[in-house]
Amino acid sequence: MNSSAGEIATRVSIAGGGPAGMMLGYLLARAGVEVIVLEKHGDFLRDFRGDTVHPSTLEVIYELGLLDSFLKRPHQQLQRLGAQIEDFSVTIADLSHLPTKCKFVALMPQWDFLNFLVEAGRKFSTFRVMMNAEATELIEEAGAIHGVRVKTPAGSLEIRADLVVAADGRRSLLRERAGLEVQALGAPMDVLWMRLSRNAATDPGQTLGRFRAGKFMVMINREQYWQCAFIIPKGAMDAVRARGIEAFRAGIITVAPFVADRVAELRTFDDVKLLSVAVDRLRQWYRPGLLCIGDAAHAMSPIGGVGINLAIQDAVAAANILASDLRRGPVGTDRLRAVQKRRMFPTRATQRMQILAQDRIIGPAITAGAAPIRKLPLLLRLMNRFEILSRIPARVIGMGLRPEHVKIPLAPPAGSREGES
Repeated sequence: MNSSAGEIATRVSIAGGGPAGMMLGYLLARAGVEVIVLEKHGDFLRDFRGDTVHPSTLEVIYELGLLDSFLKRPHQQLQRLGAQIEDFSVTIADLSHLPTKCKFVALMPQWDFLNFLVEAGRKFSTFRVMMNAEATELIEEAGAIHGVRVKTPAGSLEIRADLVVAADGRRSLLRERAGLEVQALGAPMDVLWMRLSRNAATDPGQTLGRFRAGKFMVMINREQYWQCAFIIPKGAMDAVRARGIEAFRAGIITVAPFVADRVAELRTFDDVKLLSVAVDRLRQWYRPGLLCIGDAAHAMSPIGGVGINLAIQDAVAAANILASDLRRGPVGTDRLRAVQKRRMFPTRATQRMQILAQDRIIGPAITAGAAPIRKLPLLLRLMNRFEILSRIPARVIGMGLRPEHVKIPLAPPAGSREGES
């Protein structure tokens, strides 16, 4: 990669070292495309990020020949996704019948997943990760994007690139700088993330969703602790704070009585992190020289935990469509348009299902004064009676509506470099 004072030239610059950006960087480098991934933080150690690696993503890792080494990393495997609704137990999705190599969701801290991709990418001389490097501005000339301006501890830097990819999340700075129009689709809820220690001897097994008396919480078994997501009405955080931490703890006990001896671990609301849920998407994901993927193109609801995996599917589709052209030089807007066209159907359809679940099920259930559920809805009763029905949501959650597969060949090695900047 060529550099001069304050300037670097590369084929592709990716803003955002999350799952979408890192996977795309790995795939392009593997295909022989020179790429720099920019991550504004100094490491990946941030809690309460999505930690679910779904079968569709595990299939991609398998196709890349990385599955055995991936599964050697500490993780848990979840094959059945269930819920406790008042006194009723229901299996929402049974992944054991999926036509994939791995018929389970792998629970792994996202920092471990990202570090895994970085380590795998280091064997390619075309792969570079820059930490503590935040893309703050687009370099635009004659209506086209030709790179990014980057803030680093050593000062400002310009990275000239044939393609800039915005993978910088749902609050994407680059899509704002590009003036791309965002369609807000609405969300009636927010999520409060927290940890509670787990007692392996007495706590029940993995049941993702727990609903009781108008309160809803998701609990993910992380062996030593529960990663918990308490669902509240949209914009209700101030009211939750006003009622006090004791009332909040009491609400948790209502849903999960077995943690009554541990809720005091939440000393104050500083131990609780608010995730403001947004569901939106760009009308157009690209401009000449710029492509948005993942949450920067479409923020998903946390329902089903599919956001990360849709983002990774975007990365695979983008690599499949763009890699061969990028090896030769810039790509035209027709190729960028092809990426959006490929990924728009699964994005729209998944968001439509999430919004339906939000508006028809979760929103009414968590409103003040919601009546207790005395009888399961018909669909859930049928799913309990006919197990085959749980294969339908398993397919949607586990694989998505248009699963992508790695189609670009491994480029012949041109050398290797140890480490990263």
